[in-house]
Amino acid sequence: MTSPLPQRAEPSGRPPRIVVVGFGPVAARFVDEMLPAATAGAVEVTVVGDEEHAAYNRVLVADLGVGRTHLGLMGLADADQLAAENVRVLVGTRAVRLDRSRRLVHLASGETIPYDRVVLATGARAVVPNLTGLNPDPLHPVLPPGVTALRDTHDAARLAAAVEARGRIVVLGGGVLGLEAALAASEEGATVTVVHHGDRPLGRSIDGLGGATLAAVLRRRGIRVAGNARSTGLETGPDGSFRALLLEDGSAVDGDLLLLACGARPRTELAEGAGLAVGPGVLVDAGLGALHTEHVFAIGDCAQPGETAPSGLIGPGWRQAEWLAARFGHELLCAPAPAPLAAEGPSVILLKARGVNLATAGDVTADPLDAFALDHAVGEGGPAPLSVSVWSDPEHGAYVKMATRSGVLAGFVALGMPRAAAELTLLYESGAELPADRSVILRLDGPEATVGAGLPGIAAAAGPESTLCRCAGVSRGTVEQAVAGGCATTEEVSGATRAGTGCGGCRDDVRELIERHFAAVAA
Repeated sequence: MTSPLPQRAEPSGRPPRIVVVGFGPVAARFVDEMLPAATAGAVEVTVVGDEEHAAYNRVLVADLGVGRTHLGLMGLADADQLAAENVRVLVGTRAVRLDRSRRLVHLASGETIPYDRVVLATGARAVVPNLTGLNPDPLHPVLPPGVTALRDTHDAARLAAAVEARGRIVVLGGGVLGLEAALAASEEGATVTVVHHGDRPLGRSIDGLGGATLAAVLRRRGIRVAGNARSTGLETGPDGSFRALLLEDGSAVDGDLLLLACGARPRTELAEGAGLAVGPGVLVDAGLGALHTEHVFAIGDCAQPGETAPSGLIGPGWRQAEWLAARFGHELLCAPAPAPLAAEGPSVILLKARGVNLATAGDVTADPLDAFALDHAVGEGGPAPLSVSVWSDPEHGAYVKMATRSGVLAGFVALGMPRAAAELTLLYESGAELPADRSVILRLDGPEATVGAGLPGIAAAAGPESTLCRCAGVSRGTVEQAVAGGCATTEEVSGATRAGTGCGGCRDDVRELIERHFAAVAA
């Protein structure tokens, strides 16, 4: 947000008091946007987080657990620096009740914090499955020793201990989080088994052939994959620690650590206790205000705008944080009113691991010879038929599927083809038409694409205006300017532009731009 404009004070004459409950990445972005006003004394900002650390990039917890990063590089906020800039920061502090009538946030310590506006940024918690030996209480799950989720630094420490001991890790769940953790742990020397219910990993996001190719890639990298496996309970040792995951068919998967990667659920207990309307998340209106109340707002994983369930992605939460800060700036500080918060576009699912590149989005269920796709008549008033192109190279772990309607992508899968994945992602998000010759997409990962001459029919994903970091909404041109201005590492680029501070999927692209720039300078 720009420097504060003249203030609209509360009737008492004091600055408006804003309390943020939760101190994750989304809360950190909101506080950062409100920082100029707080520093100038135009508003009073208090942020309450129940972890002992200030906000950090939770997406990188698996990397922390396998020793590929450290907490200092993951940090998104500095509590001491915020305090010096007039933001009150309470870490290791839990908010237990919201008194809407008196406008008070009650803390576990017994302290109360008055507010004029409260922003719920409580995020989500890991889903604990209902298995014998686990307490699935969503508020106070009881996990025996040797069982952990992957949401915070304590979970990362448990994973780190298992990896350092070259232990046996059982990952329960075949989603992106579980697969990324499995690949990282396996590469660092652990013995890893992935157990999932469906017939293929990423079953909700990928088609059958693509899923089979992905499973083959995992096995080739030393990971055991147990599909169509329904877990029923845990076997524990004399000390109560995890020893094996029990399956419905009577078999067991032995291990030293059970890593729960069964998804996340929005944290809504504070809102429910205050009588707010909740669905999967805290129900909010178009202005991110909680329904049927004033002075209470919600952003990020805990917020549910309309019928849209929380996405669990960091990018939409950051955009909500920025928009809400702009709204407060307009209402409290006479700043210009922000444009209406735009609805989020279709999401692309990325699996990021060393040597494994996967992007998938949209409708990928149709097959090339699907009778519905071929026989459905446009003249009947329905949508145009789907046209499906598939290329598969299981031996090398490569697979591409493109489902188009009137030449525009309705869905795609790209595994083991990073340049094709980048181009398809751009085309899918922009709604641009694919080349008539679909093989042009495949040739992006071929030797002819490395000479820099480009390929016919491709709109080039590398334009300066194209989005490089989807989470933070940073263009390629912005990153190129930062590199030209002296940023020589991905961390420096992240600090200057925020690119790479979200899911991390763009960090390789940032690194490539840095290397290309300095190679040209050296030449």
